[in-house]
Amino acid sequence: MNSLNRLTEKANQQAIDRIQSSRVYLTELSQAKDKTSFFDGYSLMHSGPPVEWENMTTAMRNAVCGAIVYERWAESLSDAFDMAEKGLIRFGSDNENNAVGPMAGIVSPSMPVFVFENQVFGNKAYVTINEGLGKTLRFGANDESVINRLTWIENTLAPILKESLMLSGPIDITSIIAQGLQRGDECHNRNKASNNLFVNQIAPWMVRCNYSREDISQALTFMAGNDHFFLNLSMGNSKATMDTIHNIEYCSVVSCMSTNGYHLGIQVSGTGRQWFTAPSPYAKGNYFEGYDEADASTVMGDSYISEACGIGAFAMGAALGIGQFIGINTKQAQDYSLEMYDITISEHELFKIPTFDFKGTPLGIDIRKVISSGRLPVINTGIANKRPGVGQIGAGIVYPPIDCFRKAYEAYMAQSSCVSTEDKGALVT
Repeated sequence: MNSLNRLTEKANQQAIDRIQSSRVYLTELSQAKDKTSFFDGYSLMHSGPPVEWENMTTAMRNAVCGAIVYERWAESLSDAFDMAEKGLIRFGSDNENNAVGPMAGIVSPSMPVFVFENQVFGNKAYVTINEGLGKTLRFGANDESVINRLTWIENTLAPILKESLMLSGPIDITSIIAQGLQRGDECHNRNKASNNLFVNQIAPWMVRCNYSREDISQALTFMAGNDHFFLNLSMGNSKATMDTIHNIEYCSVVSCMSTNGYHLGIQVSGTGRQWFTAPSPYAKGNYFEGYDEADASTVMGDSYISEACGIGAFAMGAALGIGQFIGINTKQAQDYSLEMYDITISEHELFKIPTFDFKGTPLGIDIRKVISSGRLPVINTGIANKRPGVGQIGAGIVYPPIDCFRKAYEAYMAQSSCVSTEDKGALVT
């Protein structure tokens, strides 16, 4: 083994050890403006690598306008659009502020966020509360019903959850994910069992809160009736886990995958927080009645960090029921997961796939293996309508562009300048 490979294997094992040993707990609920220094004046965070208004997709622009109205910075959507057009809104990436958000991933100062702590390494992550499926802000819908739901989440649901967590103490999200995979979830686009497990844990504390019976009943009904409620909790777990592997010198493991609809980016441990981007692709999958590929927007969202953490599409072999939702059959669900062992360097010790005789999920996307094999990481995803105000129109499968990995590999090799040219040439086998 040449010297660069030896350095890389050692670094990669360090990354895997950090991922395997991470235990992430939900510790509290707070307002976004109290958890990040980013918010100053008219400021919004979004999914994916940094992107400005002029390059945002229609779906993300609509979500931005909805958030402006929700924050009462403008009285109407048209006024909100004018504010953004005039450059009055400052934008920043969720991922660059210790946060993640599904789809458009818009986080505004007043939005309540779950707070996660990796109790092994001490780092924290933040994510908004899931709104449900269909016509939601994250999918680009922004009518009165969407704003009213966000306001209810802020004023009713969030305070109840905040008090509940103070009573219950930290909740082990990593453990719930492990259990969910044993019960038919993959914890990206199928969260039914995990959501039930979470609601079972928090419900006894919610009924002890000093709120009306009606408010608590509405909160529990909302959470129990929205299987995707747990998605945001799962994303918080993945973020707090994968952030621990940034900046391990010589490490070739992907630490983040995310897209804003304009470009999809990846980050690699050994190259720190640098983004390697390419144009965001379209997903192929299952469309709701009345819609097809011609209606779709390019993919967006921070939830692709799920696959980097060894769940999501990498664990679809454990979630055969997801097929109807994303437009695949049970054999394809298993095959997608099996193929990912070819481009990863380990198996998760806690996240197991029962249908594979409890083999650990594929873990640690290695950019060297992606480049040498030509096989790309598979991701399952929601699909937003490209037209204003409609929201979600389907779900499916997508692959990140190979150019992301080519750029990452070139940067990774450039940083290995201390290793001989001969060793570099022998890296990919």
